[in-house]
Amino acid sequence: MPTIKKYAFVLDAEGKRLDPTIEQNAWRLIRQHKARLVSKFPMVIQLNKVVDNPNNDEIRCGIDDGANHVGLALVQKCLTKNKVVFKGTIEQRKDVKHLLTVRRGYRRYHRYHKQYRPARFFNRASSRRSGRLMPSIIQRKQAMLRVIDRLRQWIRIDGYWLEDVKIDIRALTDGYKPYRWQYQRSNRLDNNLRLAAIYRDGCKCMECGKVKTRFEVHHITPREAGGTDTISNLITLCPNCHARTFSRESQFADRYYALIGSAGHVEGLDDAQRVMQGKHWFRGQLQLRGSLVLTTGGDTANKREDWNISKNHANDAVCITDLKPENIGVGEWSIKPMRRKSKAGVDEVCGFRHRDYVTYTYRNGETHTGYVTAMYPDKNQLNFQSSTKHCKRVNALKTRLLWRFNKIYWLKCA
Repeated sequence: MPTIKKYAFVLDAEGKRLDPTIEQNAWRLIRQHKARLVSKFPMVIQLNKVVDNPNNDEIRCGIDDGANHVGLALVQKCLTKNKVVFKGTIEQRKDVKHLLTVRRGYRRYHRYHKQYRPARFFNRASSRRSGRLMPSIIQRKQAMLRVIDRLRQWIRIDGYWLEDVKIDIRALTDGYKPYRWQYQRSNRLDNNLRLAAIYRDGCKCMECGKVKTRFEVHHITPREAGGTDTISNLITLCPNCHARTFSRESQFADRYYALIGSAGHVEGLDDAQRVMQGKHWFRGQLQLRGSLVLTTGGDTANKREDWNISKNHANDAVCITDLKPENIGVGEWSIKPMRRKSKAGVDEVCGFRHRDYVTYTYRNGETHTGYVTAMYPDKNQLNFQSSTKHCKRVNALKTRLLWRFNKIYWLKCA
């Protein structure tokens, strides 16, 4: 089994970013009082001396952008070989949309109970701003930048290699390649989708042909299954025909799509849209931090196969840098940018704080390390999340603190 190398970032006494070193060498420098520990996860040390002529080997940052997971890798281009000094996977948050929905509910409740206040429309300047990105999208891009900026404090990054994602969402939903001017027009056809669907279907039930009835508009692919509120996913039915589709939508889907001449529901569009939206803003932010080179998914797949590298997000990020590494056996990180403000109701239990990095050993000998997620001061107990298990109600007095939390979770992958 190949040896897994673990690197530590190095700063000199003036804060200049030097080349990374092996963790064992970093600990040796600390024991000899030649350096001090700045961060333990990931490991960063600062030397006690100033380095006048640091090495200037090129260091590339590869980014494999994804909807839920983002691969990140740093590869150093040396004279004789290229070495991977860091790789990890960023886990994106999935609760932002839910939290925004809850907040919107609170605001509406408050607004509706202020009867003296007249209704106001378009009163939020940020919502009317041109080029505005949705909060659930912009936070994903900002999370990547938070991790990159943290790494830039510890290591010099000369350029960014980003895999360009090109997915034509309108072509997938409409079933054909729209003209350029059609991208600027909504595919909803009308603000009132119900009336638009009924008029399109000739004011009749598309199943039995009834004309004089109360029409109901049916989502061919339900919203719960990823269906959209567009005209291509709606069909007009009478109440009896509509009732027959309940809990059996998939059995009718293909025939209904054929009746209205739609291409049907395309799986995976939610993830594709999350990657596509905001990509130009993200590129602009990367260009402010250094040079940017775009690659394609085909190039990544070819390099991964030619270099005999297993597929995962972090390894794809290595291939994106276009530097063939001598060895990819480097310790991998699972990275989780967290909310800036914690809503924990308890400040401290037995010296532990919310989100601290701790370790605990069970009676059967199992040892787990992770970040504190809940605290119970009445019984001196903690919950913490490790990469392998969610440890609940462990004894705080038998738990050992490894490192204080600092805005981002850095979990070592097994």
